[in-house]
Amino acid sequence: MTNAYRPPSAVPPVIKNLLILNGLVFLAQQIPPLSFYLNTYASLWPLGTPSVVDVVPYGPIDNVGFYPWQVVTSAFLHADVWHILFNMYGLWLFGNSVEREIGSKRFATLYGASVLGASALQLAVATGTLASGGGLITTIGASGGLLGVVMAAAILFPRAELFIIPFPVPIQLRWLAIGYIALDVLGGFGLTQSNVAHFAHLGGAATGALLLQYWRGRLPLRPRTA
Repeated sequence: MTNAYRPPSAVPPVIKNLLILNGLVFLAQQIPPLSFYLNTYASLWPLGTPSVVDVVPYGPIDNVGFYPWQVVTSAFLHADVWHILFNMYGLWLFGNSVEREIGSKRFATLYGASVLGASALQLAVATGTLASGGGLITTIGASGGLLGVVMAAAILFPRAELFIIPFPVPIQLRWLAIGYIALDVLGGFGLTQSNVAHFAHLGGAATGALLLQYWRGRLPLRPRTA
């Protein structure tokens, strides 16, 4: 597949439901005090968070910290309109063709697994940072799930080409995926300055890639056949 990458115009069901759900949660984030409870109790907090945390503008709040549901709910929260627009556009752009290629059931599994993989790695890193005396890091956003989908698209359609601003020439999906991973590795080890959850990206990307390759029979552990 060497032509320019063009996702189908019709949106498949899992992508459509994810777009709607993320949009509804983002609207809820704009309604005080609901926004406070969502951002405080649905964000991903590291293990070992102090029992009392100064949550601006409400002051010290009890019972703030990690809860198991946060490994999922944090993926439906976004910091601002640009954050959600970028993630949802990427989900539509890359996810349409992936869902049509592997089917809606497997796509939902891929996305969900990528979210969990992203949360697991980010949780481990943030918990380690807090335990070693670093700052308290909370995480939100669908980027981990999105990176799992990007990796799946790059594996399925490696030579498909995509125009990315500001580059004047199309970029093959395989090189785009490699570029994303390289930037996240550099950012994760502090070689670039940002507030991006780079390890969540890496966890989601690795999970999505491994799961897709497992389904394709490309790993030593192969799926059962009927």
